[in-house]
Amino acid sequence: MAQMLRKWRFKLFFHCVPRFAAGLVFIYVYCEYLIYYVTQIQCGWPTLSKEPGDGVEPVYAMVLADTHLLGAREGHWLDKWRREWQMHRAFQTAMTLHQPEAVFVLGDLFDEGKWCPQKEFDDYVERFNILFKVPEGTTMYAVVGNHDIGYHYSKKLERESRAAGPIESDAFRRITPNLLSRFETKMNAPPVQFVSIRGNHFVLINSMAMEGDGCSLCSRAVAELDRIADILKCSSGSKLCKGKTKLPRYSRPIIMQHYPLYRESDSICTEPDAAPLSKRNSLFEERWDCLSKESTEYLVENLHPRAAFGGHTHHSCIVRHSFVPTPNHKIEFTEYTVPSFSWRNRLDPKYYLLTITPDEVKMSKCGMPREQTMQVTAVVMLIALLLYLKYFCKTANMWNYKHLSGKKV
Repeated sequence: MAQMLRKWRFKLFFHCVPRFAAGLVFIYVYCEYLIYYVTQIQCGWPTLSKEPGDGVEPVYAMVLADTHLLGAREGHWLDKWRREWQMHRAFQTAMTLHQPEAVFVLGDLFDEGKWCPQKEFDDYVERFNILFKVPEGTTMYAVVGNHDIGYHYSKKLERESRAAGPIESDAFRRITPNLLSRFETKMNAPPVQFVSIRGNHFVLINSMAMEGDGCSLCSRAVAELDRIADILKCSSGSKLCKGKTKLPRYSRPIIMQHYPLYRESDSICTEPDAAPLSKRNSLFEERWDCLSKESTEYLVENLHPRAAFGGHTHHSCIVRHSFVPTPNHKIEFTEYTVPSFSWRNRLDPKYYLLTITPDEVKMSKCGMPREQTMQVTAVVMLIALLLYLKYFCKTANMWNYKHLSGKKV
């Protein structure tokens, strides 16, 4: 009898425990790997309203913003590890599913880039390149954000730094030549960069360089913007052209930067993932929450963009602009504010997919798994596993007992 009982317990263990272990492995694989594919495969490249002329292939680009990789000061190590793993899985899943040829990261790559020492910054860059590694055939372009190099000088910066006290005051650190130089060098992100892909032109701008106070950074940016603006004017056949450089094919450019263009607040934003209602009517401060009105007008009137993309607010917004610099001239375009890519900044991070031709810019907004969804999914799957094992082990228990006792089964 004792021997029969031992055999029965062994068979029960042999049948149930491996299934329980296999179930746990499946739950882990699904919630940490497969769920990203299940969610992100639902988003695809937007469709053009008309076929591109001359048979030119559209440009397929991915846009994300505000990854805010944590450093040594802010956040718990477990939170840091978790958020970086989530962003890594989501980004690599997007690379596998969508295979974009260009990726634009709109600033605030690092959360503590504005004050971390050189060794920590080098570690930042290495981690970013591992987490957001792009495959062969895909080019990544990074735009600088205020958390990467600091804010430009402003009265608000001075006021908040003074209020924070001597210990926390470096949280509001201003841009220094070293902070600027190391980001430009390591991330290949000059104050202004002009990128052309099959007749589609992108102007990447350091938002902090648009302060308008004549500083060395601002002067470099304005000089390069004036040069790009002249090339665009000459390419479009404008009478205002001063130089001789022309593009093989002209199309109005697309602005990529960290700050949104000037707007009073997010009250005009009506998307489901816009800023919470409690914050939507808070007034923006120029040069802190958005570009100044003067810098916005300068960019629009000189570049004549057909679209603009920014981040910084961590929330979504779509604004349709109409500038009338002269009675006979109107500049119309759409501005997109890209939500944060990090679960630390919002419960439903997102990225954009763009299908671009010289005549059109089409956008799809792609969601990623919500933190709550992943947690609920894991709990539901665990309950289902336990119910299955309860039924299976009970059945196996009855069968083993009858088999070992010699009863008919």
